Amino acid sequence: MNIDRFVFAFAGTMILVSLVLSQLHSVYWLVLTAFVGVNMLQAAFTGFCPLAILLRRLGRPTGAAFE
Repeated sequence: MNIDRFVFAFAGTMILVSLVLSQLHSVYWLVLTAFVGVNMLQAAFTGFCPLAILLRRLGRPTGAAFE
C-alpha cells in the first residue's frame, strides 16, 4: 500500500471512529472529525501532510499525491 492510499484510509478511519464516538459518548468527538477535515483540505492545497512525511521516512512507497 502506497502513502496516498494509507493516508486516505487513515483519514477515513479517523472520521468514522470519531462519528461513532460522538454518538456513543460525547459530541465533542466531532472536533476530531473537524481536525481531520481541515488537515485534508490544507494538504490538498499545500501538499504538506505530516503523516505522509512520517511514512516516507519509514520507507513506504510514494504515490502521486504526496511526492
